[in-house]
Amino acid sequence: MACITGLPLIFSDELDALMQPHITPAPSSANAPTANLDRMVIEAQTKFPTLHPYSLAWDDDEPRIFVNMSPSDDPKIGEFRTVIFDAHTGNLLEMPKGGTTLTYFLLQLHREIFLGLPGELLMGLMALLFVIALVSGILVYGPFMRRLNFGTYRRNATLRTRWFDLHNLLGIVTLAWAFVVGASGIMNALSTPLFGIWRAQTLPPILAPYHGKPVPKHFSPIEDAVKKTSLALPKMELNSVLFPNDVYGSPRHYVIWSKGKTPVTSRLFTPALIDVETGQMIVAQSLPWYLRAIEVSRPLHFGDYGGLPLKVIWALFDLALIVVLGSGVLLWLKKRSTSLQSELDRMVHMESISGVTVQ
Repeated sequence: MACITGLPLIFSDELDALMQPHITPAPSSANAPTANLDRMVIEAQTKFPTLHPYSLAWDDDEPRIFVNMSPSDDPKIGEFRTVIFDAHTGNLLEMPKGGTTLTYFLLQLHREIFLGLPGELLMGLMALLFVIALVSGILVYGPFMRRLNFGTYRRNATLRTRWFDLHNLLGIVTLAWAFVVGASGIMNALSTPLFGIWRAQTLPPILAPYHGKPVPKHFSPIEDAVKKTSLALPKMELNSVLFPNDVYGSPRHYVIWSKGKTPVTSRLFTPALIDVETGQMIVAQSLPWYLRAIEVSRPLHFGDYGGLPLKVIWALFDLALIVVLGSGVLLWLKKRSTSLQSELDRMVHMESISGVTVQ
């Protein structure tokens, strides 16, 4: 299930662009200034007066800004409404219909099988067992193949033997890739509890001075908070803003996320907390090493580092792994009363004597 759902997710960006065509922003220079963000938020609120601003995000590929509206701090699937603006002119481009996309549905199935955190941990356990299976496969592969040439495939042998040869060949060829995907899957499954631990350790000292004070009714301009973050982190580029949130952020701060500008550092995020009442920057520091490791491992899982060519390679490896898993199940179902090792040892011995393939 993970391999099959992971295959289209490798091309999630391409699938979204194909299935959800959007309005292209007006042509502009790369150095054109960004339109006022507060005006975008106000216009989004007029479109959805019963919702409140949840987050604001910059498009990685085009000069577009997404203002996400939500009924609560912990919205359920399909409750988000998004208003998309031209980043430079501030003009409203479109308001996509609510609901889930195909890629989002597949991602939830792949990541948590629609069970939330228990599902994520279950998938993490499956990834751990997969890595253990790879190690056991190496231990089994060595004794079987020490008397055969690498890549041996006996075309004239029995169907079961041909499947076994194909299983071994594709398994050893995809081994390193499978380790990377399995290990990164374990780390991704732990991201939610680890981010929760980091938040529990980081926020209480920051929120302590506000104890007993009422929650502010009027927020400082988001435009000023974003500019202040850009000045504090000149080597980073803005990625998103989380509005005051009791569940995933701080109830009294904008949480502004920035990322690096190189292909590798673009996966490393740095949060900045801005007081929504005073506009003062409280903290802007990198995440701890274990969260950085998770951030780096995420694009490895889906092959997002090298554009479309790397995605195609990831897809080919995924298809090969599906064949490995399928052949393994087939071999298990078709096992005979004689153990597989005894049968193969007999065949290898007869081949070494006669020099011909035994059928």
